[in-house]
Amino acid sequence: MQPGSGHAAASAIGSVLIVDDSVVQRNHCAELCRALGIARVLEAGNGREALELLRALTPAPDLLIVDLEMPAMDGAELIERLREGHLDIPILVVSARDRALVDSMQDLGQALGMRVIGALPKPLTARALLALLRRRETRAPAHPGAPLPLEPAELDAALERGEIVAHFEPQVDSASAAVCGVEALARWHHPRFGWVPPDQFVPLAERSGLIRALTLQMMRQALLQACVWNTMGHRLTVSINLSPTLLERTDLVDDLTCLQQSFGLPAERLTLEVTETGVMRELGTALAVLTRLRLRGFGLSLDDYGTGFSSLQQLARIPFTELKIDRAFVHGFPAREKLQVVLHSALQMAGELGLVSVAEGVEELAEWRLLRQFGCRRAQGWMFTRALPALEFSQWLDAYRPQALLGRSGAAHGSMRAA
Repeated sequence: MQPGSGHAAASAIGSVLIVDDSVVQRNHCAELCRALGIARVLEAGNGREALELLRALTPAPDLLIVDLEMPAMDGAELIERLREGHLDIPILVVSARDRALVDSMQDLGQALGMRVIGALPKPLTARALLALLRRRETRAPAHPGAPLPLEPAELDAALERGEIVAHFEPQVDSASAAVCGVEALARWHHPRFGWVPPDQFVPLAERSGLIRALTLQMMRQALLQACVWNTMGHRLTVSINLSPTLLERTDLVDDLTCLQQSFGLPAERLTLEVTETGVMRELGTALAVLTRLRLRGFGLSLDDYGTGFSSLQQLARIPFTELKIDRAFVHGFPAREKLQVVLHSALQMAGELGLVSVAEGVEELAEWRLLRQFGCRRAQGWMFTRALPALEFSQWLDAYRPQALLGRSGAAHGSMRAA
């Protein structure tokens, strides 16, 4: 690879600091960075040198490449010191140690709130570094913006004016690569603040008693679009998130049933997603509501599986029809043996329980290939497309070609059983 070869993913990085006690490894890494077109490459022999250099640098480097094992201050301690010094810089961990330890370091950094964008084994290669930088470019920002000064009255007015609209993310059948469903996601474009993250306005809706109105509005838009797609020949299932607070309302079943019947869409085509921690708020009422919804024919999905502590108990006592694997278990799992074991076990359990398995957050072709091999029934994520407004989604749906994706995935998986 020649220097200055114009790789777009790396060109967004103007400077990098390499922290490694091995001169040979530092030189090797520096050559790779320069070959990828990174103009400014700085080096430090250990964590203490790196901290001193960072305090003197203005602006800070765009990326830190940190060795895990170093005398005096190892990579783990360096990341802790960076956190204490409020030095919020993307970090790439590299090490010759076993993969499980390197992956654990990545998880630790993220748990500390640091932007650990990946963990790679030594010797570092240009291909691995470039692939990671490309992944970083296509992903959503790691840290949400500062909380916006939103008032309940603004949200109420936005609902009245129809400012909050449904965007749709496709769910793709793993056997045929056909689009078989969508998840409806609420999006709010504020007249002053622009796009407001859902993790800011949904909690506001829950606190202010507007979550029922928001949910019914999303469901109304989703059902309308499902009818439109049905006339286009696309018989898609529709998934909608249910707030835990709604499971405390005994009138929820009638609300959803009336709306579903008004559009004439079979209840079996509508799946209601519930987080595994959400059921625990008011257990008795929640169980009654979910059971009644299932009796009415609605699908029930256990969302974000693996992020709580009561998953198995929830699966045993609630009539779920779907298991949704959280993106935290999907991202990067082809390179992590422990995650593969956990994911394979979850998918096998879902199959034995007769549940449709859905993996969210699929970004890489390698992830989708292995999910298909493990028997995951459906997948969604940015590998297919981001969530789109209704019109854009319809255009994307018309242009989508399953056979092209199957061709990229390899013929070896073509014999998998259909969902």
